[in-house]
Amino acid sequence: MNCKAFGLILALLATPALAGPYQPVDVSRLPQSKQTGLGLYLSAPEAFKMKSEGGAKVLFIDVRTRGEFQFVGASALVDRNIPLIELDSPPRWDARSGRYAMSLNPDFVADVSALAARMNIGKGDPIIVMCRSGERSARAADLLQAAGYGKVYSVVDGFEGDMSRNGRREVNGWKNADLPWTYTMTEGQASVR
Repeated sequence: MNCKAFGLILALLATPALAGPYQPVDVSRLPQSKQTGLGLYLSAPEAFKMKSEGGAKVLFIDVRTRGEFQFVGASALVDRNIPLIELDSPPRWDARSGRYAMSLNPDFVADVSALAARMNIGKGDPIIVMCRSGERSARAADLLQAAGYGKVYSVVDGFEGDMSRNGRREVNGWKNADLPWTYTMTEGQASVR
């Protein structure tokens, strides 16, 4: 085997898409918590493809909290972070769930609608919503459907993905698919309400 062929084989083996642990979600077996009324689902790689090919004609919303968006990272393609839920202010402890209490963002639909209008996105144009693992994005999709949006796609594996058997988010999701992401956000991407 010559050096060029050997180098090509090494490069292919080192390619993240081939070496990564990404496991796609079987949408025919989605848990109820990830199902939406519209039934429009994308894996993280499919969301990347739709936004990459559609550009400004596809609205891409990250519905995670501001803290997740800032400290965990975000898709390099996301148009805006508009949290579906956020930590209560002032913070309070929810003993039942064993975490800080969170509440629904009452301005979620209005904020998405305002951004859609600024981007010339109509109610029949595609909107992608993504959260950590696909549950909040399903809820967000249903709220947008109730507001008249007809093509809302939920990213079923989210930004971080589903839990593995050892309790880590390492089996799927945007990050585990080795799609472009960053810790850097622009002012235009930030939710500042």
